[in-house]
Amino acid sequence: MESENRPLDALNRARGHRVMVELKNGKQFIGTLKAFDIHINTVMDDAEERIDGSTTRRLGTVFLRGDTIILISPE
Repeated sequence: MESENRPLDALNRARGHRVMVELKNGKQFIGTLKAFDIHINTVMDDAEERIDGSTTRRLGTVFLRGDTIILISPE
């Protein structure tokens, strides 16, 4: 397997860019991906919480536990 095709490589390319993270509870967080680990524990800056497509809170820096994440997508 080429090193460019691993799932974590896609996250590495998204580092420093805006991403949308969707959690198991249906909440979404939009922010700049700063860091993550092999468990997909994720740190985002300038994050905002969205529920049903509407921004509910502006949070700044957040840490999201990897086992709660179902989707990470570049904006």
